[in-house]
Amino acid sequence: MTDSTKLPSGNAGSSSRRDFLKAASLTLGSFYIVPRHVLGKGYTAPSDKLNIAAIGCGGKGWTDLNGAWDNGRNNIATLCDVDDRQAANAIKKFPNAKYYKDFRKLLEAEKNNIDAVTVSTPDHTHYVIAMAAMQMGKHVYVQKPLAHNIAEVRKMTIAARENKVVTQMGNQGSSGDGVRRMMEWYKAGLIGEVNRVHAWTNRPVWPQGLAKPQGKFDVPSELDWDLWLGPAAYEEYNPGYHPFNWRGWVNFGTGSLGDMACHMMDPPYRVLGLGYPSEVECSISDVWTGPFKQGYFPESFPASSMIHLKFPRKGKEPVKMTWYDGGLMPERPEEIPADVKLGDWSGGVLLIGTKGVMMCGVYGANPSLWPEAKLKEKGDKLPISIPRVVGADNEGHYQQWLQACRDGYGKHQPLSSSFDYAGPMSETVLMGNLAIRSYFYRTPKKDKQWLQEYDYPGRKKLLWDGENMRITNFDEANQFVKREYRQGWSM
Repeated sequence: MTDSTKLPSGNAGSSSRRDFLKAASLTLGSFYIVPRHVLGKGYTAPSDKLNIAAIGCGGKGWTDLNGAWDNGRNNIATLCDVDDRQAANAIKKFPNAKYYKDFRKLLEAEKNNIDAVTVSTPDHTHYVIAMAAMQMGKHVYVQKPLAHNIAEVRKMTIAARENKVVTQMGNQGSSGDGVRRMMEWYKAGLIGEVNRVHAWTNRPVWPQGLAKPQGKFDVPSELDWDLWLGPAAYEEYNPGYHPFNWRGWVNFGTGSLGDMACHMMDPPYRVLGLGYPSEVECSISDVWTGPFKQGYFPESFPASSMIHLKFPRKGKEPVKMTWYDGGLMPERPEEIPADVKLGDWSGGVLLIGTKGVMMCGVYGANPSLWPEAKLKEKGDKLPISIPRVVGADNEGHYQQWLQACRDGYGKHQPLSSSFDYAGPMSETVLMGNLAIRSYFYRTPKKDKQWLQEYDYPGRKKLLWDGENMRITNFDEANQFVKREYRQGWSM
C-alpha cells in the first residue's frame, strides 16, 4: 500500500491509542445543538434548509431519505436508484425531486444544487458513490459498513478530512442512550477491568454458505444491471443477487458481519476505547472437509462463523473479542441467571469484567449489570455525566448529522459516528471478512492423498499491521484488503 492509504498523524484511526481515546471522548462528550425550528413555531429559514440527494431509494434507502427529509425541514432535491421499482415510493412522495439512475450523472448535473448526499446502496458501491460526492465537497451519510473492504474504508476516512465534509455512518445505535450509560458504568468501575468481550447476531436471514446461483434470466426492464454491478466483477443478472440477497455474496455484500457488527461491536469499541486489532482468527461452517463432503463456496459468506479479535492496549491487558453469527452464541456468564435472555431477538453484547458483567441488545439497547442484586442499585443511582443526543430514540442520529451540515465543517459539534470514528471501527469489522476469505484460500497439493487436491490454511491466526493495512504472517491474505475494480470504475 502507498502512503495515500495511511491516516494523517493524530487521526482517530492511527496507531496512537491516546489520540483515538481523545477523539472518542470528544465525540460522546458533546451536546447536540437543537435546530432553530424546534425553538420556534415550526418555521425553517431558507438558509437552514438543506438540499439532499438520496442515492439508493428502496429498503434502508427509504428510511434514510425520510430521515434526511426530516418531515419537510429539508428538501429532497434529487433521487437516484438503478431500479425504478425500488424508487417508486420515493418518486411518488417527492414528485418535485429530479430522478436519475446513474449517480455520476446526478452529481455532475446537480453539483451546484445539492448540499449533502445519503448513500444507501449495496455495500459494493458505497465507496465509489461516497468518494465522488466527497470530492465534490458534499456532506455524506453512508450506510454501514462504510465500504466493501478495508482499503476503501481507509481512503474514505482520509477523504472526509481532506475535503472538509461532514460525515456520519448509519449505525444509529451510536447516538443512543444505551451506549452512553454503559460508558458511565464502566468509567465508574462498576464491573472492574474488562478484557473479554462477546458479540453475536441472529443473521444471516438471507441465503449464505451455498454455491453461486445458476440459470439464465432476463434483466427486468426497470433495472440497469450494469449500473447495479458498478465496480464489482461482472456477473449475469440473477434474482439471487437483487434486490435483497446480495448481502450473502462476496462480490457485492459483506455478510452477517457487515450487516450487524457495526451495531453490535459499537458499544464495546466505544466503552473500552479500542483501536485497530493486532490479530484475527476465525472458524466457519460449510467448508470442504473430505472426499465425501462438498462445502467449498468461496463466492458466498458461510452460514455461520466465529471471529476472534485481539486489541492491544497500552499499559493494560489486551482485549479479546469474539463475534458469533448464524445461530452461534457465547457461553452464559455465571453472573447471569439461567432464565434471563441473553441480548434480544437480533443479538447481544457481553462485556466481562473483573467485578461483574455488562450486557445489552442490538444498538446498545437495554443495558444491564450483573450480578443484578449487587450492581443494579449502583447503576441506577449513577448520575448522567455524558450528554445525550436529542431524539436519540427516533431521528436523532439523522438530525445530529443534518445540524452539523448546516453548521459547516469545523464549526459543528462532534458526531456520534463520523468517519474519524466509523472508519477504524468499520475496518475492524471487515477484518473478520478478511479472515473468512483467507480461510477459503487454497493452493494445489503436490501429494493428492485422499482425493484432496488442495491445501487450505483453515483456522490460521493472522497478524495485522493496522497502520499499514497488512497481514504480516500470511501474504496471500493481503489480496483481500482491497479489490480490483471492473474496467471503467477505477477511482
